[in-house]
Amino acid sequence: MALKIRMTRGGTKKRPFYSIVVADSRSPRDGRFIEKLGTYNPMLEKGHAERVVLKAERIQHWLKVGALPSERVQRFLGDAGLAEKPRIRETPKKSAPRAKAQERAKAATAAGEAAAGGGAQA
Repeated sequence: MALKIRMTRGGTKKRPFYSIVVADSRSPRDGRFIEKLGTYNPMLEKGHAERVVLKAERIQHWLKVGALPSERVQRFLGDAGLAEKPRIRETPKKSAPRAKAQERAKAATAAGEAAAGGGAQA
């Protein structure tokens, strides 16, 4: 049985509330789970103490048993110091500006500096 530590959605429409649970990977997102390990309330501000609540000893137990956390839960565990923080994804190279656009940007900054430098001397 492949175990996952993941979130199940609760709350009402446009007011999400998530429970962090350990479940069989084959069960549906909001379906059957084995144990509730914490909560996540995205409606609270980031510094609020009750935004993410975790049961540390139970999470450690399930990680030792072999449960794999989802990417978002892995971030929460990394912030709490319970597991290694995931690597942040890099921006794909495909989305970088092409050569002509980079030349235009360099020309625009050079023109802006020349105009600012010329205005300062007068």
